[in-house]
Amino acid sequence: MRKYALRGTAATLLALVAAGAVSAQESLVIGTDVDAGTLDPRLSRDTTAYRTNNLIYAGLVHLTPSLEPVPDLAESWESPDPQTVVFKLREGLTFSDGSPLTAEDVVFTFSTITDPDFNAPQRTLYEPIESVEAIDETTVQFNLSTPYAPLMSYLDMGIVPSDYEGDLATEPMGAGPMVLDAWNRGSSLELSASDSYWAGAPEIEEVTIQIVGDNSARAQAFEAGDLDVIQSPLSPNDIQRLEADDRFGAEIMAGLGVTYLNFNVADPILSDPEMRQALAMLVDQDTIVNQIYQGVDEVATSIILPSSWAYDPSITQPGFDIEGAMTKLAELGWSDSDGDGILDQDGTPLSITLSTHSEDPNRIQATEYIQAVMQSAGVDAQIQISDWPSFSTGYVQQGEHQIALLGWLNLTDPDRLGYAQLTTGGSQNWGGYSNEAVDAALEKGRTSTDQEARAAAYQEAASIIAEELPYYIISYQGYQMFYASDLPVEVTANPRGNFRGLIGMPETE
Repeated sequence: MRKYALRGTAATLLALVAAGAVSAQESLVIGTDVDAGTLDPRLSRDTTAYRTNNLIYAGLVHLTPSLEPVPDLAESWESPDPQTVVFKLREGLTFSDGSPLTAEDVVFTFSTITDPDFNAPQRTLYEPIESVEAIDETTVQFNLSTPYAPLMSYLDMGIVPSDYEGDLATEPMGAGPMVLDAWNRGSSLELSASDSYWAGAPEIEEVTIQIVGDNSARAQAFEAGDLDVIQSPLSPNDIQRLEADDRFGAEIMAGLGVTYLNFNVADPILSDPEMRQALAMLVDQDTIVNQIYQGVDEVATSIILPSSWAYDPSITQPGFDIEGAMTKLAELGWSDSDGDGILDQDGTPLSITLSTHSEDPNRIQATEYIQAVMQSAGVDAQIQISDWPSFSTGYVQQGEHQIALLGWLNLTDPDRLGYAQLTTGGSQNWGGYSNEAVDAALEKGRTSTDQEARAAAYQEAASIIAEELPYYIISYQGYQMFYASDLPVEVTANPRGNFRGLIGMPETE
């Protein structure tokens, strides 16, 4: 959808238009599923925040759709040894308020992220950074405690000002291609092109990120012309209908995410890996993926994506087997001792609460289906559905769940779905899982400089996880994006779902 904004009094505007002095102002409305939690990139936890911050802020590097790190704020870098990386910043960088961006701001950004007291949710990704130092105003050096192969995949983190007096969570100050004009909580975020981005302003001058929580309602708003762009998550029926509609452009590709069950291993019932195996055997992946999701995702086998250089198809999780699950539960001491259809152990019924969030109807349907299968096997399965903020930060991240259905995105490296989530004490290890062999393998995976050695390490960790099941990966997510065919810019899809490919970014080098 193309919109036009003309500023000034009516008489002046008419005169300017007649004289050809006013040009059309391009704007874009993007539909998304949840509101951002914070616009401080160091503290972001949700996809809307990540994607919005990718417009407001700029990192040392930018990741292309093929996940290649290319220069952004840093024009070049070198690694004199495996534990040192030196970045050269571009000359004359500024934040959107005109204040200079220097090496000190880079130091400040990463020093806060790695400070345990700051409680950055992705701190574990940056733990190998021992120190960051400003050599001069445009030279910054990263000193690592150990070689760290995934580092460049994480250095698109937005750089924040070291001396900013405002609240970055609500009043962001970045050096990216756009700035925040207004944030209408629960409704929309409004951005405009920045004239201070080092490469110049994007073609799109205004972006509105519209919050439409229900997937089908978002698709309907897109079809009605109220939204210019929508992307995953979307309901399968809507995906098929929109893909067949020649009014719209479509990008359908493998994503960089998974849908999974997070088992809380600190829960007494779920602390035994064999119990988790039995319950996982009641998860009908094929029906969930190919009927509920209608094949837009792919049945998963482990924590490693098929597109990854570390993928090994021989690593598999337990398959769907109701009879096998019931046999295993019986071996673990669960029986229907009183004939009420519910398994119990020493008089205590086998009760499990399955949880997910209300914004995704497919996840709700999948959870309800898992509940039905579990109940048929004698498990007293209940469901808890809550809105995304309550579910994520107030429930799962506090370790109050038993089995939660949710997803991970932005899996740019095997490390991204491993170290923070599944090492002992990891910053995103909400299920409390701990295994020394997994810890060692994931540590080796991130510290080795040889890709074959890294692959072997991740495969070792994935094999253990597929057996012990702190995570049960239901599907590898597909990525879908639909856009109005008359957009004024060339659209570049990114499987991470980032918005830079929608705004007509200036040529960079």
